[in-house]
Amino acid sequence: MKRTSKWVSAAGILGMVTVALGAPDWPQWRGPNRDGKALGFTAPKTWPKELTRKWKVTVGDGVATPALAGGKLYVFTRQEGNEVMRCLDAATGQELWQDKYESAGPTGPSSRFSGPRSSPAVADGKVVALGVRGILSCWEAATGKLLWRKDEFPGAWPRFFTASSPLIVDGLCVAQLGGESGGAVVAYDLSSGKAKWKWTGESPAYASPVLMTVAGTRLIIAETERRVVALNLADGKLVWEMPYVVQGRGYNAATPIVDGATLFVAGSGRGTRALRLEKTADGLTSTDLWHNTDQSVQFNTPVLKDGVLYGLSAGNELFCLNALDGKMAWTTPIAKAAEGAAEPGGRGRGGPGRGMGMGGGGFGSIVDAGTVLLALTPSSELVVFAPEQKAYRELARIKVADSPTHAHPIPAGTQLIVKDQDSVSLWTVQ
Repeated sequence: MKRTSKWVSAAGILGMVTVALGAPDWPQWRGPNRDGKALGFTAPKTWPKELTRKWKVTVGDGVATPALAGGKLYVFTRQEGNEVMRCLDAATGQELWQDKYESAGPTGPSSRFSGPRSSPAVADGKVVALGVRGILSCWEAATGKLLWRKDEFPGAWPRFFTASSPLIVDGLCVAQLGGESGGAVVAYDLSSGKAKWKWTGESPAYASPVLMTVAGTRLIIAETERRVVALNLADGKLVWEMPYVVQGRGYNAATPIVDGATLFVAGSGRGTRALRLEKTADGLTSTDLWHNTDQSVQFNTPVLKDGVLYGLSAGNELFCLNALDGKMAWTTPIAKAAEGAAEPGGRGRGGPGRGMGMGGGGFGSIVDAGTVLLALTPSSELVVFAPEQKAYRELARIKVADSPTHAHPIPAGTQLIVKDQDSVSLWTVQ
Protein backbone atom coordinates (compact mmCIF):
# COMPACT_ATOMS: atom_id res chain seq x y z
CA MET A 1 0.00 0.00 0.00
CA LYS A 2 1.31 3.42 -0.92
CA ARG A 3 -0.36 6.76 -0.37
CA THR A 4 0.64 10.06 -1.91
CA SER A 5 -0.70 13.58 -1.66
CA LYS A 6 0.18 15.88 -4.53
CA TRP A 7 -0.89 18.36 -7.18
CA VAL A 8 -0.36 17.56 -10.85
CA SER A 9 -1.12 19.16 -14.20
CA ALA A 10 -3.84 17.74 -16.44
CA ALA A 11 -3.96 18.40 -20.19
CA GLY A 12 -2.05 21.63 -19.63
CA ILE A 13 -5.19 23.67 -18.97
CA LEU A 14 -6.02 23.14 -15.33
CA GLY A 15 -5.09 26.63 -14.27
CA MET A 16 -7.86 27.99 -16.49
CA VAL A 17 -10.58 26.30 -14.44
CA THR A 18 -10.72 27.47 -10.85
CA VAL A 19 -14.33 27.46 -9.75
CA ALA A 20 -16.08 24.58 -8.03
CA LEU A 21 -18.71 22.64 -9.92
CA GLY A 22 -21.41 23.77 -7.52
CA ALA A 23 -23.52 20.75 -8.39
CA PRO A 24 -25.28 18.13 -6.24
CA ASP A 25 -23.23 15.05 -5.44
CA TRP A 26 -23.16 11.72 -7.25
CA PRO A 27 -21.64 9.88 -4.28
CA GLN A 28 -22.22 6.23 -5.17
CA TRP A 29 -23.36 3.70 -7.77
CA ARG A 30 -26.24 5.18 -9.80
CA GLY A 31 -26.24 8.50 -8.01
CA PRO A 32 -27.48 10.08 -4.76
CA ASN A 33 -30.38 7.67 -4.25
CA ARG A 34 -28.96 4.70 -6.18
CA ASP A 35 -31.69 5.10 -8.80
CA GLY A 36 -29.90 6.62 -11.79
CA LYS A 37 -31.28 10.11 -11.16
CA ALA A 38 -29.01 13.16 -11.26
CA LEU A 39 -30.05 16.24 -9.30
CA GLY A 40 -29.54 19.85 -10.35
CA PHE A 41 -28.47 19.31 -13.96
CA THR A 42 -29.26 22.19 -16.33
CA ALA A 43 -29.67 20.98 -19.88
CA PRO A 44 -29.20 23.49 -22.72
CA LYS A 45 -32.28 24.52 -24.67
CA THR A 46 -30.45 23.50 -27.82
CA TRP A 47 -27.68 20.94 -27.57
CA PRO A 48 -24.41 21.80 -29.35
CA LYS A 49 -22.89 19.45 -31.91
CA GLU A 50 -19.78 19.23 -29.74
CA LEU A 51 -19.07 19.74 -26.06
CA THR A 52 -16.11 21.71 -24.70
CA ARG A 53 -13.65 19.65 -22.70
CA LYS A 54 -12.35 21.49 -19.62
CA TRP A 55 -9.85 18.87 -18.54
CA LYS A 56 -8.77 15.27 -19.08
CA VAL A 57 -6.68 13.12 -16.71
CA THR A 58 -5.23 9.67 -17.34
CA VAL A 59 -6.16 7.59 -14.29
CA GLY A 60 -5.84 3.94 -15.32
CA ASP A 61 -7.99 1.11 -16.60
CA GLY A 62 -11.46 0.42 -15.27
CA VAL A 63 -15.18 0.71 -15.91
CA ALA A 64 -16.21 1.80 -12.41
CA THR A 65 -18.20 5.03 -12.38
CA PRO A 66 -16.40 7.63 -10.22
CA ALA A 67 -18.07 9.14 -7.15
CA LEU A 68 -18.58 12.92 -6.90
CA ALA A 69 -18.86 14.37 -3.40
CA GLY A 70 -18.16 17.81 -2.02
CA GLY A 71 -16.43 19.00 -5.17
CA LYS A 72 -14.07 16.02 -5.18
CA LEU A 73 -14.03 13.14 -7.63
CA TYR A 74 -13.07 9.66 -6.39
CA VAL A 75 -11.82 7.41 -9.19
CA PHE A 76 -11.08 3.69 -8.70
CA THR A 77 -8.87 2.07 -11.37
CA ARG A 78 -6.04 -0.34 -12.10
CA GLN A 79 -2.46 0.68 -12.97
CA GLU A 80 0.79 -1.31 -13.11
CA GLY A 81 -0.39 -4.26 -11.05
CA ASN A 82 -2.17 -2.12 -8.44
CA GLU A 83 -5.73 -1.12 -7.68
CA VAL A 84 -5.66 2.64 -7.21
CA MET A 85 -8.02 5.06 -5.49
CA ARG A 86 -7.56 8.69 -6.57
CA CYS A 87 -9.13 11.86 -5.30
CA LEU A 88 -9.28 14.68 -7.85
CA ASP A 89 -10.45 18.26 -7.58
CA ALA A 90 -13.59 17.99 -9.70
CA ALA A 91 -13.29 21.53 -11.04
CA THR A 92 -9.68 21.30 -12.20
CA GLY A 93 -8.78 17.62 -12.42
CA GLN A 94 -5.83 18.16 -10.09
CA GLU A 95 -4.91 15.11 -8.03
CA LEU A 96 -5.31 15.67 -4.29
CA TRP A 97 -4.28 12.22 -3.13
CA GLN A 98 -3.98 8.61 -4.20
CA ASP A 99 -3.60 5.27 -2.49
CA LYS A 100 -2.77 1.96 -4.13
CA TYR A 101 -2.32 -1.66 -3.18
CA GLU A 102 -0.97 -4.61 -5.11
CA SER A 103 -3.66 -6.90 -6.49
CA ALA A 104 -3.79 -9.41 -9.32
CA GLY A 105 -6.28 -8.58 -12.03
CA PRO A 106 -8.91 -10.72 -13.73
CA THR A 107 -7.89 -13.73 -15.79
CA GLY A 108 -9.49 -15.59 -18.69
CA PRO A 109 -12.09 -13.84 -20.86
CA SER A 110 -12.59 -11.26 -18.10
CA SER A 111 -9.03 -10.02 -18.48
CA ARG A 112 -10.16 -7.81 -21.36
CA PHE A 113 -11.50 -5.61 -18.57
CA SER A 114 -8.52 -5.55 -16.22
CA GLY A 115 -9.73 -2.71 -14.00
CA PRO A 116 -12.38 -2.41 -11.28
CA ARG A 117 -16.06 -2.61 -12.09
CA SER A 118 -17.37 -1.57 -8.66
CA SER A 119 -18.14 2.11 -8.09
CA PRO A 120 -16.83 3.80 -4.93
CA ALA A 121 -19.26 5.08 -2.29
CA VAL A 122 -18.68 8.25 -0.26
CA ALA A 123 -20.43 9.22 3.00
CA ASP A 124 -19.63 10.41 6.52
CA GLY A 125 -16.12 11.49 5.55
CA LYS A 126 -15.21 8.03 4.24
CA VAL A 127 -14.83 6.48 0.80
CA VAL A 128 -15.12 2.72 0.23
CA ALA A 129 -14.40 0.59 -2.82
CA LEU A 130 -14.48 -3.10 -3.74
CA GLY A 131 -11.74 -4.55 -5.95
CA VAL A 132 -12.11 -7.18 -8.67
CA ARG A 133 -10.90 -9.94 -6.33
CA GLY A 134 -13.15 -8.94 -3.44
CA ILE A 135 -10.83 -6.69 -1.43
CA LEU A 136 -12.93 -4.06 0.37
CA SER A 137 -11.14 -0.87 1.46
CA CYS A 138 -12.13 2.24 3.39
CA TRP A 139 -10.21 5.52 3.28
CA GLU A 140 -10.52 8.90 4.93
CA ALA A 141 -12.10 10.92 2.13
CA ALA A 142 -10.20 14.13 2.84
CA THR A 143 -6.68 12.71 3.11
CA GLY A 144 -6.62 9.22 1.61
CA LYS A 145 -5.54 7.64 4.89
CA LEU A 146 -6.42 3.94 4.85
CA LEU A 147 -8.79 3.21 7.73
CA TRP A 148 -9.41 -0.49 7.19
CA ARG A 149 -9.26 -3.23 4.57
CA LYS A 150 -11.06 -6.57 4.41
CA ASP A 151 -10.58 -9.74 2.38
CA GLU A 152 -13.53 -11.74 3.69
CA PHE A 153 -13.18 -14.56 1.15
CA PRO A 154 -9.45 -14.85 0.31
CA GLY A 155 -8.89 -16.34 -3.12
CA ALA A 156 -12.62 -16.42 -3.93
CA TRP A 157 -14.61 -14.30 -6.35
CA PRO A 158 -17.50 -14.78 -8.78
CA ARG A 159 -16.82 -16.54 -12.06
CA PHE A 160 -16.32 -13.25 -13.88
CA PHE A 161 -14.90 -11.39 -10.87
CA THR A 162 -16.46 -8.82 -8.56
CA ALA A 163 -18.76 -6.15 -10.00
CA SER A 164 -21.15 -5.33 -7.15
CA SER A 165 -20.80 -1.82 -5.69
CA PRO A 166 -20.86 -1.28 -1.90
CA LEU A 167 -23.66 0.67 -0.20
CA ILE A 168 -23.25 3.05 2.75
CA VAL A 169 -26.29 3.47 5.01
CA ASP A 170 -26.73 4.32 8.71
CA GLY A 171 -23.00 4.22 9.40
CA LEU A 172 -22.68 0.79 7.78
CA CYS A 173 -20.83 -0.32 4.68
CA VAL A 174 -22.88 -3.10 3.09
CA ALA A 175 -21.01 -5.23 0.56
CA GLN A 176 -21.75 -8.39 -1.38
CA LEU A 177 -18.74 -10.70 -1.25
CA GLY A 178 -17.63 -14.22 -2.01
CA GLY A 179 -17.04 -16.57 -4.91
CA GLU A 180 -18.48 -19.44 -6.91
CA SER A 181 -18.64 -21.82 -3.95
CA GLY A 182 -20.52 -19.41 -1.71
CA GLY A 183 -21.04 -15.78 -0.86
CA ALA A 184 -22.30 -13.34 1.73
CA VAL A 185 -23.78 -9.92 2.27
CA VAL A 186 -21.81 -8.28 5.09
CA ALA A 187 -22.48 -5.04 6.97
CA TYR A 188 -19.35 -3.43 8.41
CA ASP A 189 -19.17 -0.51 10.80
CA LEU A 190 -17.99 2.27 8.50
CA SER A 191 -15.62 3.79 11.07
CA SER A 192 -13.98 0.69 12.50
CA GLY A 193 -14.48 -1.99 9.85
CA LYS A 194 -15.97 -4.34 12.44
CA ALA A 195 -18.57 -6.72 11.01
CA LYS A 196 -22.03 -6.00 12.45
CA TRP A 197 -23.86 -8.80 10.66
CA LYS A 198 -23.34 -11.34 7.91
CA TRP A 199 -25.81 -13.27 5.78
CA THR A 200 -24.40 -16.24 3.88
CA GLY A 201 -25.75 -17.74 0.66
CA GLU A 202 -24.68 -18.78 -2.81
CA SER A 203 -22.30 -16.95 -5.13
CA PRO A 204 -22.97 -13.23 -5.49
CA ALA A 205 -24.29 -11.88 -8.76
CA TYR A 206 -22.95 -8.81 -10.56
CA ALA A 207 -25.79 -6.51 -9.50
CA SER A 208 -25.45 -4.11 -6.56
CA PRO A 209 -27.50 -4.11 -3.32
CA VAL A 210 -30.12 -1.39 -2.77
CA LEU A 211 -32.15 -0.07 0.15
CA MET A 212 -35.92 -0.59 0.34
CA THR A 213 -38.49 0.21 3.04
CA VAL A 214 -41.62 -1.92 3.43
CA ALA A 215 -44.14 -1.03 6.15
CA GLY A 216 -41.47 0.79 8.13
CA THR A 217 -38.90 -2.00 7.93
CA ARG A 218 -35.69 -1.11 6.12
CA LEU A 219 -34.36 -3.84 3.89
CA ILE A 220 -31.28 -4.62 1.83
CA ILE A 221 -32.32 -6.05 -1.53
CA ALA A 222 -29.57 -8.09 -3.17
CA GLU A 223 -29.23 -10.55 -6.03
CA THR A 224 -27.23 -13.74 -5.84
CA GLU A 225 -26.45 -16.04 -8.73
CA ARG A 226 -29.84 -17.71 -8.33
CA ARG A 227 -32.06 -15.59 -6.06
CA VAL A 228 -33.30 -12.15 -5.12
CA VAL A 229 -33.21 -11.72 -1.34
CA ALA A 230 -34.42 -9.16 1.20
CA LEU A 231 -32.40 -8.80 4.41
CA ASN A 232 -33.36 -6.80 7.47
CA LEU A 233 -30.96 -3.85 7.64
CA ALA A 234 -30.97 -4.02 11.44
CA ASP A 235 -29.61 -7.56 11.79
CA GLY A 236 -29.08 -9.06 8.33
CA LYS A 237 -31.74 -11.73 8.76
CA LEU A 238 -33.38 -13.10 5.62
CA VAL A 239 -37.02 -11.97 5.50
CA TRP A 240 -37.93 -12.76 1.88
CA GLU A 241 -36.47 -14.50 -1.14
CA MET A 242 -37.44 -15.32 -4.71
CA PRO A 243 -35.78 -17.73 -7.15
CA TYR A 244 -34.24 -15.77 -10.00
CA VAL A 245 -32.10 -17.80 -12.37
CA VAL A 246 -31.19 -16.16 -15.65
CA GLN A 247 -31.39 -18.11 -18.86
CA GLY A 248 -28.60 -19.46 -21.08
CA ARG A 249 -25.27 -17.62 -20.77
CA GLY A 250 -26.76 -14.64 -19.00
CA TYR A 251 -26.02 -13.02 -15.65
CA ASN A 252 -27.84 -11.28 -12.82
CA ALA A 253 -26.14 -7.96 -13.49
CA ALA A 254 -28.97 -5.38 -13.44
CA THR A 255 -29.44 -3.69 -10.06
CA PRO A 256 -32.97 -4.03 -8.60
CA ILE A 257 -35.15 -0.92 -8.93
CA VAL A 258 -37.20 0.26 -5.95
CA ASP A 259 -40.35 2.39 -6.03
CA GLY A 260 -41.95 2.43 -2.60
CA ALA A 261 -43.09 -1.15 -1.93
CA THR A 262 -42.74 -2.09 -5.60
CA LEU A 263 -39.65 -3.93 -6.76
CA PHE A 264 -38.57 -4.21 -10.40
CA VAL A 265 -36.08 -6.90 -11.40
CA ALA A 266 -34.61 -7.55 -14.82
CA GLY A 267 -32.18 -10.16 -16.03
CA SER A 268 -30.72 -11.76 -19.10
CA GLY A 269 -33.36 -13.89 -20.78
CA ARG A 270 -35.95 -13.08 -18.10
CA GLY A 271 -37.49 -9.83 -19.30
CA THR A 272 -38.61 -7.27 -16.71
CA ARG A 273 -40.78 -8.15 -13.73
CA ALA A 274 -42.65 -6.04 -11.16
CA LEU A 275 -43.59 -7.24 -7.67
CA ARG A 276 -45.16 -5.67 -4.63
CA LEU A 277 -43.75 -6.60 -1.22
CA GLU A 278 -46.07 -6.59 1.79
CA LYS A 279 -45.53 -7.22 5.46
CA THR A 280 -47.32 -10.17 7.06
CA ALA A 281 -47.34 -11.72 10.50
CA ASP A 282 -44.69 -14.18 9.32
CA GLY A 283 -42.47 -11.68 7.54
CA LEU A 284 -42.83 -10.52 3.95
CA THR A 285 -44.81 -11.76 1.00
CA SER A 286 -44.69 -10.74 -2.64
CA THR A 287 -47.35 -10.35 -5.30
CA ASP A 288 -46.54 -10.38 -9.00
CA LEU A 289 -47.84 -7.26 -10.75
CA TRP A 290 -46.66 -7.94 -14.28
CA HIS A 291 -43.94 -9.61 -16.32
CA ASN A 292 -42.86 -8.29 -19.72
CA THR A 293 -40.73 -10.59 -21.87
CA ASP A 294 -40.44 -8.35 -24.93
CA GLN A 295 -36.98 -7.09 -23.98
CA SER A 296 -34.31 -8.34 -21.58
CA VAL A 297 -31.44 -6.33 -20.17
CA GLN A 298 -28.04 -7.79 -19.48
CA PHE A 299 -25.57 -5.18 -18.23
CA ASN A 300 -27.86 -2.14 -18.12
CA THR A 301 -30.07 -1.14 -15.19
CA PRO A 302 -33.20 0.72 -16.38
CA VAL A 303 -34.23 4.10 -14.99
CA LEU A 304 -37.71 4.73 -13.56
CA LYS A 305 -39.09 8.19 -14.37
CA ASP A 306 -42.68 9.42 -14.03
CA GLY A 307 -44.12 5.91 -14.05
CA VAL A 308 -42.05 4.78 -17.03
CA LEU A 309 -39.00 2.49 -17.25
CA TYR A 310 -36.30 3.38 -19.78
CA GLY A 311 -33.74 0.68 -20.47
CA LEU A 312 -31.15 -0.71 -22.86
CA SER A 313 -31.75 -4.30 -23.90
CA ALA A 314 -29.36 -7.17 -24.58
CA GLY A 315 -30.58 -6.80 -28.16
CA ASN A 316 -29.03 -3.31 -28.25
CA GLU A 317 -32.27 -1.35 -28.26
CA LEU A 318 -33.43 1.50 -26.09
CA PHE A 319 -36.89 0.72 -24.78
CA CYS A 320 -39.71 2.49 -22.96
CA LEU A 321 -41.95 0.41 -20.70
CA ASN A 322 -45.02 1.49 -18.74
CA ALA A 323 -44.16 0.71 -15.11
CA LEU A 324 -47.81 0.42 -14.08
CA ASP A 325 -48.90 -2.34 -16.45
CA GLY A 326 -45.67 -3.54 -18.07
CA LYS A 327 -46.74 -2.68 -21.61
CA MET A 328 -44.02 -1.72 -24.08
CA ALA A 329 -44.41 1.82 -25.43
CA TRP A 330 -41.54 1.95 -27.92
CA THR A 331 -38.13 0.56 -28.85
CA THR A 332 -35.33 1.94 -31.00
CA PRO A 333 -31.86 0.62 -31.92
CA ILE A 334 -28.79 2.21 -30.38
CA ALA A 335 -25.36 1.94 -31.98
CA LYS A 336 -22.49 -0.17 -30.69
CA ALA A 337 -24.06 -1.25 -27.42
CA ALA A 338 -22.38 -4.61 -28.05
CA GLU A 339 -18.90 -3.26 -28.68
CA GLY A 340 -17.31 -3.84 -25.34
CA ALA A 341 -14.98 -6.38 -23.85
CA ALA A 342 -16.36 -9.77 -22.90
CA GLU A 343 -17.78 -8.75 -19.53
CA PRO A 344 -18.73 -9.98 -17.04
CA GLY A 345 -18.43 -13.05 -19.24
CA GLY A 346 -18.89 -14.26 -22.74
CA ARG A 347 -16.37 -14.37 -25.53
CA GLY A 348 -15.63 -11.51 -27.81
CA ARG A 349 -17.98 -8.76 -28.79
CA GLY A 350 -21.09 -10.85 -29.13
CA GLY A 351 -23.95 -10.27 -31.46
CA PRO A 352 -27.24 -8.51 -30.89
CA GLY A 353 -30.06 -10.50 -29.38
CA ARG A 354 -33.76 -10.25 -30.05
CA GLY A 355 -36.52 -9.95 -27.50
CA MET A 356 -35.41 -12.17 -24.63
CA GLY A 357 -31.90 -12.02 -26.10
CA MET A 358 -28.87 -13.20 -24.20
CA GLY A 359 -26.19 -12.11 -26.67
CA GLY A 360 -23.12 -10.03 -25.97
CA GLY A 361 -24.95 -6.72 -26.23
CA GLY A 362 -26.63 -4.47 -23.73
CA PHE A 363 -23.54 -2.61 -22.53
CA GLY A 364 -24.36 0.94 -21.55
CA SER A 365 -26.00 3.21 -19.02
CA ILE A 366 -29.01 5.50 -18.83
CA VAL A 367 -29.18 8.53 -16.53
CA ASP A 368 -32.24 10.60 -15.64
CA ALA A 369 -30.91 14.16 -15.93
CA GLY A 370 -34.21 15.90 -15.20
CA THR A 371 -35.59 17.33 -18.43
CA VAL A 372 -33.63 14.84 -20.54
CA LEU A 373 -32.37 11.27 -20.46
CA LEU A 374 -28.74 10.46 -21.23
CA ALA A 375 -27.65 7.13 -22.70
CA LEU A 376 -24.00 6.17 -23.10
CA THR A 377 -22.70 2.96 -24.67
CA PRO A 378 -19.14 1.77 -25.43
CA SER A 379 -19.38 3.76 -28.68
CA SER A 380 -18.40 6.82 -26.58
CA GLU A 381 -21.39 8.59 -28.11
CA LEU A 382 -23.73 10.35 -25.70
CA VAL A 383 -27.34 9.99 -26.81
CA VAL A 384 -29.68 12.64 -25.43
CA PHE A 385 -33.39 11.90 -25.71
CA ALA A 386 -36.67 13.20 -24.35
CA PRO A 387 -38.45 11.40 -21.47
CA GLU A 388 -41.60 10.76 -23.48
CA GLN A 389 -43.75 7.65 -23.52
CA LYS A 390 -45.54 8.38 -26.79
CA ALA A 391 -42.51 7.96 -29.05
CA TYR A 392 -38.73 8.09 -29.06
CA ARG A 393 -37.46 11.64 -29.68
CA GLU A 394 -33.73 12.14 -29.97
CA LEU A 395 -32.26 15.52 -29.08
CA ALA A 396 -28.54 15.02 -29.68
CA ARG A 397 -25.70 12.58 -30.33
CA ILE A 398 -22.31 13.81 -29.16
CA LYS A 399 -18.88 12.16 -28.96
CA VAL A 400 -17.61 12.42 -25.38
CA ALA A 401 -14.53 10.18 -25.17
CA ASP A 402 -11.55 8.89 -27.12
CA SER A 403 -11.90 5.27 -26.00
CA PRO A 404 -14.79 2.94 -25.03
CA THR A 405 -17.15 4.15 -22.29
CA HIS A 406 -18.79 1.67 -19.91
CA ALA A 407 -19.23 3.88 -16.83
CA HIS A 408 -22.22 6.14 -16.21
CA PRO A 409 -21.87 9.76 -17.30
CA ILE A 410 -22.20 12.08 -14.30
CA PRO A 411 -24.29 15.24 -14.95
CA ALA A 412 -23.08 18.07 -12.71
CA GLY A 413 -24.72 21.48 -13.02
CA THR A 414 -23.99 22.51 -16.61
CA GLN A 415 -21.16 20.01 -16.93
CA LEU A 416 -20.65 16.31 -17.54
CA ILE A 417 -18.04 13.95 -16.12
CA VAL A 418 -17.13 10.97 -18.32
CA LYS A 419 -14.86 8.02 -17.47
CA ASP A 420 -13.57 6.16 -20.53
CA GLN A 421 -11.21 3.17 -20.68
CA ASP A 422 -8.26 4.86 -18.95
CA SER A 423 -9.11 8.54 -18.50
CA VAL A 424 -11.68 10.84 -16.93
CA SER A 425 -12.83 14.12 -18.49
CA LEU A 426 -14.95 17.12 -17.56
CA TRP A 427 -17.12 18.58 -20.33
CA THR A 428 -19.35 21.65 -20.37
CA VAL A 429 -22.71 21.35 -22.11
CA GLN A 430 -23.30 25.09 -22.49
